[in-house]
Amino acid sequence: MQQKEPSSAIRDAQARIAAKSPFDDVQDFEDADRGFLGTLADPVIRNDEGDVVWDATSYNFISGEAPESVNPSLWRQSQLVAKHGLYEVVPGLYQIRGLDLSVMSFVETDSGVIVIDPLISVETASAAMRLYHHHRGERQVVAVVHTHSHIDHFGGVLGVVSSDDVASGKVEIVAPEGFVEHAVAENVYAGIAMGRRAGYMYGALLERGPRGQVGAGLGQTTSTGAATLLQPTLEVTTTGEKHTFDGVEFEFQMAPGTEAPSEMHFYIPRYKALCMAENATHTLHNLLTLRGALVRDPHVWSRYLTEAIERFADQAEVVFASHHWPTWGSDNIRKFLSTQRDLYAYLHDQTLRMINQGMTGAEIAEEITMPPELENAWSTHGYYGSVSHNVKAIYQRYMGWFDGNPARLWPHPPAELAKRYVHAMGGMDAVIDLAEQAYDSGDFRWAATLLDHAVFVSRDDAKARSLYADTLEQLGYGAENGTWRNFFLSGATELRHGNFGTPTTTNAPLIMAQLTPEQIFDAIAITVDGPKAWGVKAAFDLTLTDQDRSFHITLSNGVLIYVERAPSQDSPLRISLDKPRLLKLAAGDSDSVKISYDGDAEELKKVFSVLTPGDPNFEIVLP
Repeated sequence: MQQKEPSSAIRDAQARIAAKSPFDDVQDFEDADRGFLGTLADPVIRNDEGDVVWDATSYNFISGEAPESVNPSLWRQSQLVAKHGLYEVVPGLYQIRGLDLSVMSFVETDSGVIVIDPLISVETASAAMRLYHHHRGERQVVAVVHTHSHIDHFGGVLGVVSSDDVASGKVEIVAPEGFVEHAVAENVYAGIAMGRRAGYMYGALLERGPRGQVGAGLGQTTSTGAATLLQPTLEVTTTGEKHTFDGVEFEFQMAPGTEAPSEMHFYIPRYKALCMAENATHTLHNLLTLRGALVRDPHVWSRYLTEAIERFADQAEVVFASHHWPTWGSDNIRKFLSTQRDLYAYLHDQTLRMINQGMTGAEIAEEITMPPELENAWSTHGYYGSVSHNVKAIYQRYMGWFDGNPARLWPHPPAELAKRYVHAMGGMDAVIDLAEQAYDSGDFRWAATLLDHAVFVSRDDAKARSLYADTLEQLGYGAENGTWRNFFLSGATELRHGNFGTPTTTNAPLIMAQLTPEQIFDAIAITVDGPKAWGVKAAFDLTLTDQDRSFHITLSNGVLIYVERAPSQDSPLRISLDKPRLLKLAAGDSDSVKISYDGDAEELKKVFSVLTPGDPNFEIVLP
């Protein structure tokens, strides 16, 4: 099954977008190029084994006019975020862009440098440091600031500093309150499912090119090197809190519950520079990511943007963020931040207004219209988040999954529903015929719905799979949103070539090592096969020798429960081990090495007999 040409319906839609959009506004290109100092001689970054973890050259094709297979608005955004190298924001403040999904910033101090958000991977962060040093000379890192708790803003920290320098006090690690808890927990409990879906979201295994992956809107994609994490030495807790690092003062503003559960902004008076973390970038962001997460709060998001405007906009001469390019000039800063603020406030308020008129999330997503000023600003376009899925997220936040219609309270699951739909429509041949008519007429949404039912009835039907892949491909070609395009094209790829599994993982050993014992036990509890464990009862005491903590653990009614308390001689089994060995135990290594047993070891074996690990290769477009 080969890729198809863009259909006439898609070509016409692309032409309409090109005609109505303000492509003559090139300010973003001027801003994205401003202060360019140079890039890596070879922007292909490899790990110690020689594996490529980042290849900026793979996006060299993104130039000139948009091909018919890419939404011209998304093509424009991809041209901007594909730019890579070191940029001077103002003298003393620099950014590395285009060497990972996120941006890494450098604030020069009296005798050293502060690094802000050291990318995802050790390898990309190390390469960024080399590029900075090449142009600015060798400077000692005196502090690392993590703006928030997502991996693309802390994972490369050991490519910037050593753990010894942090332990000795030579380097501060600065982060917002709750940073470690959220950094290690967000992708653990549902981490396998999130990782699988992230492969779709970022188009990780799609071929890069005009008919493949062209970016993700927020950045191009995620690097695949080693992710790390260091404990903060300074946790910021209060808006207005000020700290000075080697002569450079930072004034912080807390912004929890916005783009991340632990997030902060800050103002640097020396450089008249305001950092907005990931709460004001050149795109509409996600209120609920397509990979999955907790729903974010657009109401408090907009309120923190208002607070930032009131506190800092009149002082700042440049605003920069953890993605994309800066904005310079007091008037431009106020306009940019106000537009971003109004974007999230409008979506929140209008969605709730329509909810209270009885509309469902799906209905609101089709009905809502944006004010002309927001519609016409490039920075509000849905390259990463979208109006459609953000509105549904707001509905979910307030109302949950049920839309109130009793007919939708207890529907059949997808496979059973598909059987009934296909039967009602006259069988597979009839459904495929209807889907072909929909495809030919350009109604790809309806064709996808029909073919979704068809493959859930007969997953190996070659005609249904081929047409379904073609349909998703056309939807991808037309998508302005980078992550929608990646989802559509990833689905098409798996229909044609088979399941590609999870290409990346968030379970990096140095990050998992930051889990608390309670989080480790919770992660184990999630893997208990409830029905298999109904009749299984087990109890034991577990002591962590390196933390001087003990827990009593029981399994009953398919539920694993832990209580912190001293070991008891009445317990049928007492286990002693250190936390690294507990992590291996949680990962399925029940070998007795480095574990001390006192009592009946069968108690532990009973627990392991009912654990079922997640499946990183579960199907998405097939049953």
